Amino acid sequence: MLPETLLCLVNAALIQAATASLSLNAILSLNSQDIPSPPSFSLPAAQNLTITVAYCSSETVSTRFFVTNSTTVDDPGPDGGTDVYEITVNQGLGTFSAPFLDGGVLAIDGTLSDDFSFEIAASDSGPMHEVLATFPLLGDTTSNQALLFSPPFDPPIFIDPSYPNYTLPGPSLSSPLPPDSSPNFTLLIAPTSSQTLTSLPQTACMMASQTSSGNIANESLWLRDEDGWRTQWLMAGLSPQTNYTAYVIQDSQKLSGPMYFVTKSAVFACPLAAFLPYCPGVTYAIPLPPPDNSELSIYDSTNLPSTISDTLTTYFTNFTTTLTTQACGRDYYSPLQTCADCQRAYFRWLCSVSFPRCGEQSPSTTTTMSSSSIGTTASTGLPSPTSALQAQTTSSVPRNPTFSPLNMTYSVLMPCIETCQAADRACPNFLGFACPLARFNANQSYGVGYIDGAEPNQQGLGIPGQAQDQWGNVWCNFV
Repeated sequence: MLPETLLCLVNAALIQAATASLSLNAILSLNSQDIPSPPSFSLPAAQNLTITVAYCSSETVSTRFFVTNSTTVDDPGPDGGTDVYEITVNQGLGTFSAPFLDGGVLAIDGTLSDDFSFEIAASDSGPMHEVLATFPLLGDTTSNQALLFSPPFDPPIFIDPSYPNYTLPGPSLSSPLPPDSSPNFTLLIAPTSSQTLTSLPQTACMMASQTSSGNIANESLWLRDEDGWRTQWLMAGLSPQTNYTAYVIQDSQKLSGPMYFVTKSAVFACPLAAFLPYCPGVTYAIPLPPPDNSELSIYDSTNLPSTISDTLTTYFTNFTTTLTTQACGRDYYSPLQTCADCQRAYFRWLCSVSFPRCGEQSPSTTTTMSSSSIGTTASTGLPSPTSALQAQTTSSVPRNPTFSPLNMTYSVLMPCIETCQAADRACPNFLGFACPLARFNANQSYGVGYIDGAEPNQQGLGIPGQAQDQWGNVWCNFV
């Protein structure tokens, strides 16, 4: 009689021979006609194997998925066993991880409709199907356009200068070179009122089969902030004052979203600004007349009035010159901050105050929130804070004097005071940089209490740590 260990190995080999195989780190697309008989797949061996199931159609199914990492079980199913586990599928996605040192078996139990399709995968480097924790990012909207961003990737590495050659960079006048490779991101948006996207299985293969609203006027890579590179989409052809739901699909496998936003009303006149290398976080509507001879109907580094860009770069240069009169890199003014930290924080603040952001109060809604909105927050059911909007009349002096008057009434979404406070904390005292205090009318110039909080009697508090959220709330301008 053969030893027990040898019998186990023979049994495992027979199981693998009788079933289809699931390759390591590869996705297998299936439908009811592709299921092998018996309906099971042998699994590859791995120290830690992650098995994922993703529904790619909206058909309601009673199918269940079972796995085993035991060489003595050849048909895992609902009868269970000490080494049989069910993959729980929630909103169309199921994930299971465990050691599969000698491989194993994935079995399908139940009947499949003719129209049902799905994907399965086994990976030794994390789930191949996944709902990402990072949401898409809203830049801003007009009445028929929207600037949207993918989740970030490939964050930049800041290399600070060192003594004795402590030279700080000047303002960026050209866009940085994009990385050699990047994830393949796809944007999908649809009117929220239809509830089409959120009612479907929340998987990449399901969303990839849907039709997106609007049209992509521009798609490019953009290093918006220190979080990393993003794919940036300029969407056109949208409807005014309409709530939209947005998803981003990564490499046809991973899903980010849902994220919600609303377009402005038909009378909203401010155009979008983007692609400014010296202010990469400026990706929102600014109070200028519509640009002339712009294919995309936005302001960028090629058509922004030189009075604005030249003044801004002069401020950059002058500040850097003054900052480096400090013995940067030799005499440390802080154990936590450097001159390079100060320069980056100041540049960010200067961009936020030099480019006023147009805003618009949106109607209240109980389903999703929109930019600069008031009403009920969908995630909590609690009253949402009022955004830091300040009305500007035709007689108002522009917040930035290099901006020509817009000659119409509009609202400005004020910069978050935390942007100013970050520069105050990062810079040496001799510069004399200071921010207004909340108790002394700081809210006349900034959005106060939306990120770090404020005094107990301060109204309009947002969610700590955020200037905007996935529901479309935008409380203050944080570039």
